Amino acid sequence: MPTASTGTRRRARVAAAASATAAALALGVLPAHATTTATPSSSTTTSAGPSAALSGRLDREALRASLDAFHQAGMYGAYSAVRDGSREWRGATGIADVDTRRPTRPDFEHRVGSITKTFTSVAVLQQVARGKVDLDAPVGRYLPDLVPGERGRRITVRMLLNHTSGVNDFVLAAFPGLAEDPGKALDEGRFRHHEPADLARLGLAQPPVAEPGGKHVYSNTNYVLAGLVLEKVTGQDAEAYITRNVIRKAGLRHTYFPASPRIKGPHSKMYESFYGYIDPARDYSTYDMSWAWTAGALVSTTSDLNDFYRRLLTGGLLGPAELKEMKKGVPAYEPEPGQEALMRYGLGLYTIKMPNGGWYWGHDGAVFGAGTWALSSEDGRRQVAIGYNYMKYERFAPDGTPLPDPIGEALVAHVDGALAGTGKSSRKAAAATAPLLAPRAVVPAERFLR
Repeated sequence: MPTASTGTRRRARVAAAASATAAALALGVLPAHATTTATPSSSTTTSAGPSAALSGRLDREALRASLDAFHQAGMYGAYSAVRDGSREWRGATGIADVDTRRPTRPDFEHRVGSITKTFTSVAVLQQVARGKVDLDAPVGRYLPDLVPGERGRRITVRMLLNHTSGVNDFVLAAFPGLAEDPGKALDEGRFRHHEPADLARLGLAQPPVAEPGGKHVYSNTNYVLAGLVLEKVTGQDAEAYITRNVIRKAGLRHTYFPASPRIKGPHSKMYESFYGYIDPARDYSTYDMSWAWTAGALVSTTSDLNDFYRRLLTGGLLGPAELKEMKKGVPAYEPEPGQEALMRYGLGLYTIKMPNGGWYWGHDGAVFGAGTWALSSEDGRRQVAIGYNYMKYERFAPDGTPLPDPIGEALVAHVDGALAGTGKSSRKAAAATAPLLAPRAVVPAERFLR
């Protein structure tokens, strides 16, 4: 039987994991610590786009090898799409079901989590172009009953979109008991429906995490509020508006807000470990995503995500003025004195410096069991999008020190190599990059574990 001190330490560790989850739907996309787990042998399939013979800047063999390395490092399964201009490579590795050993496929639909925020931001910026939303107007102008008083006057729409509002996250409050028993809390929430205004109230009721207009602190509540602003100024359901004016305008055929807890098309199971507190990892591919709404409920494919970001970055979804505003970024974390921030967060879109030395644009996302990352060169020519099906696999030593992370290193190596045009990346450089991105969490887990 565990001692009282053991129980206290366990609660603290679970609370740390829960706090990190509340930080963002994007938690775990660029993990900074993990342990290697046994995995089956991998198999990768590829398919070409307009050109059947890919060569030069799309090194198929290197891309296949680096995607397989991600699986071999401990990821159950993954699917990736890489582009250079009109050329495309798509691959899949590992398994979609740990029981049946069903293989993954490149065309899988996938819950893309916080990548939804880019879509929501585009929708709001379309209303900016129409003169219905002022980025620097107080949110209280649009939502006076929900964000009244001084808070409503100090927080602007821009602060919601770049996460400088100081509003806390709602996730912990929306999943009672998550800090004590993650598996039970997630199971009990599987078919629970949430109204957007209720989610916003849960986040607003928490203590602020920063002063309005101060530092960037990632919070899903910001994008629920942004969705409510969108509904206020358009008089339309936010999901319906985004579907008509962003998803369809971008020509996406496999991207949608789910109408039920189930994904419509072919997909992987999605396994959540919650840092080892759900053991074995449990499938949460069937889930009521009303809890994420305009902050993270979308389903998409890797090819659709590349289409979306290419159209966005080349001016197909927003005018030049709105796209310029979208790219105005704030540091996504506080760098060491004298160093530059290697990630800057704009309005639902961030730019990040990768090990290959280039800066790329995109977003990442995570929901329970599913992780996604999509990046593009600024001209939209060079792109990669990857989805994977095992989340919060990171592990910690008894003193709370993060253990080595071969899975995260392999993920960064694949993405970096794809963007560099070599299909491969230095694992040493990737290992140095992954921890730089960990501060995207509002409260890093290790802060609680020490």
